[in-house]
Amino acid sequence: MRAKNRSDKKLAIWIITVVLSVVLLFCGNRFFSKNLIILDHPETSAKAKVTELGELVEESLDGIDFSARTQYFTARILSGENKGRTVEAHQQIDSYLDTGERFVKVGDKVILLDYGAVYGTEEWVFGNYARSEYIFVLGALFLVLLVVFGRGKGLNTLLSLVFTCLAVFCVFIPGVLAGFNVYLLTILICVFTIVMTLILTNGISAKSIATMLGCGAGVLAAAVVTLISDRIMHLTGFIDEHSVYLQIMGEDSAPINLRALIFAMITIGAMGALMDVAMDMASSLFEVKRHAPSISDKELFKSGMNIGRDVMGTMANTLVLAYIGSSLCTILLRITYSNSLMEMINTESIVVELLNAIVGSLGILLTMPLTALVCVAMYRGTHARH
Repeated sequence: MRAKNRSDKKLAIWIITVVLSVVLLFCGNRFFSKNLIILDHPETSAKAKVTELGELVEESLDGIDFSARTQYFTARILSGENKGRTVEAHQQIDSYLDTGERFVKVGDKVILLDYGAVYGTEEWVFGNYARSEYIFVLGALFLVLLVVFGRGKGLNTLLSLVFTCLAVFCVFIPGVLAGFNVYLLTILICVFTIVMTLILTNGISAKSIATMLGCGAGVLAAAVVTLISDRIMHLTGFIDEHSVYLQIMGEDSAPINLRALIFAMITIGAMGALMDVAMDMASSLFEVKRHAPSISDKELFKSGMNIGRDVMGTMANTLVLAYIGSSLCTILLRITYSNSLMEMINTESIVVELLNAIVGSLGILLTMPLTALVCVAMYRGTHARH
């Protein structure tokens, strides 16, 4: 009977969490995206399938080392208001920028751009190969395996992942574009993600609450370090060409705080790793307390620190390598065009990437003792029962 009551209580908490998450996301999207136009421009692109190849034209300019080849083809449009139409299009590849792109073949699915739409005419040009279908298939495979191997936990993980993506893309991004305070938005997204994810995947228990508190403390520490670093290093937020575009775009709409975006990028980026570390420690210490209920607070804390040291090495490497991998092109470009190592490491784009890795790793280090302390307090006298 008691087990059934616990099961019913867990189900009720799960349902309440899902309903509240949906309500918060819906209301947040309606509030932050009010009067904001996103992805609502006149349609100038369409997905199409190549049905027939036409002439391949080659041309070059006298006195200039430049040549271009243009492939004309016929395609049937598969999406949008022109769906079902057959149109003439062309793809041009020149010698100025050799990207290794191949010419289209019959049966290829491509993205066509209507360059003539602005002038009231029609000129369909090859934009890109349609790659989203493969991404969707790969994503579907991941989701299926997640549910197959994780079962109930996998399903809850999937649901929390969906809510996290919705929070970022349907609440945070519209809020930033609408000119709301990025710092406040970042904190709200972090709190929502941490609480929602841990309740859905683990329910409300001493273990999940300890994880929330430990992770929250680590994220807060990372956020504070980021703010202090921003002031000390005089960051501007102009780290690449995208920052320039955002600044120009903000001149005609709500201004975007680029320095606050750096804060959001570092804090949100570190949150996932810190949640992982806090969960690992809270779960491990839960098992220690469950199997050795008489263990002293000092020994439990010591065990937590030993576990944390093991987690720290691999997680810090994971975090640093993830940031290096995502910014590899930027690093290569800076190494190529910088005059010295000193110049390169003081470039703001490189500094921000280093700050990403260091603050995230620092957050991991601080999350370890904080989570261990919280676990000692939460598990005291409870014999580690859910």
